[in-house]
Amino acid sequence: MNRVNTPVGEYSRVSQGGNIRNIVFQPGQFDCTRETIGGKYNPQNIYNMNPTDIHYEIADWALSGNRLNEIGECLWFLNPFRPNCGSTFPSNGSGTFHTRLGEHCFYRPTDSYANT
Repeated sequence: MNRVNTPVGEYSRVSQGGNIRNIVFQPGQFDCTRETIGGKYNPQNIYNMNPTDIHYEIADWALSGNRLNEIGECLWFLNPFRPNCGSTFPSNGSGTFHTRLGEHCFYRPTDSYANT
């Protein structure tokens, strides 16, 4: 939802005023939207998921404007598969490390992000 609601930069243009579908299906952003990865079938794609009531409740919670305080305005996350998070992400340096929750590193936009 942070990407949908950001007022500047690439995601602002992609969302075209708040279109969640545009953000989720932006090429190269979320592996779960891809049926194949690296030429191989992706069994963890959204077309194979069977959401339960808790999943719908979480979606409703997020769509209502709620967010985790720990994440704040972060636009990116990744699992680095190592003990430490890099200081910047993505590779263009438009995000800076904010926090780690579990195995995921979260990055908030820098001032340079507005120019992406």
